[in-house]
Amino acid sequence: MMTLTYQNITTAVEDQIGVVTLNRPKVLNALNHELMDELVKALEAFDRDDEIRVIVLTGGERAFAAGADIKEMSDETTVSIMYKDRFSTWDRIKNIKKPIIAAVSGYALGGGCELVMNCDIIVASETAQFGQPEINLGVIPGAGGTQRLTRIVGKYKAMELILTGRPFTACEAHQMGLVNKVAPVELFLDEAKAMAKEIAKKSPIAVKLAKESILKTFETTLNEGLQFERKNFYMLFSSEDQKEGMKAFMEKRQASFKGR
Repeated sequence: MMTLTYQNITTAVEDQIGVVTLNRPKVLNALNHELMDELVKALEAFDRDDEIRVIVLTGGERAFAAGADIKEMSDETTVSIMYKDRFSTWDRIKNIKKPIIAAVSGYALGGGCELVMNCDIIVASETAQFGQPEINLGVIPGAGGTQRLTRIVGKYKAMELILTGRPFTACEAHQMGLVNKVAPVELFLDEAKAMAKEIAKKSPIAVKLAKESILKTFETTLNEGLQFERKNFYMLFSSEDQKEGMKAFMEKRQASFKGR
């Protein structure tokens, strides 16, 4: 299990679920470099831990993350911000192999919204508020907002949301396909954990390859994606989990997956 200690996040283990909580409440969990570095370390540690099968990423009820830490970047120049290459940290998040469920309440704006879109499933409270307001600061989203939001909601809605910078509610996000489920504020985290526990019952190998195959959709043609899916499908027939899953089905019992 994890032994790392953090200043800007907290971590916990519940059964086979790793929970990471953003913890800078005084600044609404603004994403400074230290928080992002700790977040990536925690996610990678959970990803390496064989006892963890699903990760839940959350913040507080008032804010998941209100955006990037503007004080950190206000004096940057093109050259200085390019050399610091802070987006390499974000690239490591998309390489996490286990599913990440975002449990979102309150503000998820700018970098906070982009962090949500780096996750695989999104459960939001009724108070959640999403948005890419960077245009109001004279910049644009830089951690994937123009790319991921457009792929989710389409060109015209993305143009509206990014060019106006207006926030949108959890219900609107759900209607656009950005959020999987909307729950009352007192239940949103429980709902995310319940979904995580349901996924944790499945074969870890199959879950990993399913996530990998789905993400491949955004990087390739249909034919190449089908070939990639087929190879992953074939690969699972060398796993003990495949034998257990099909045997359990035929014996009309619950499968016990070991991740082997």
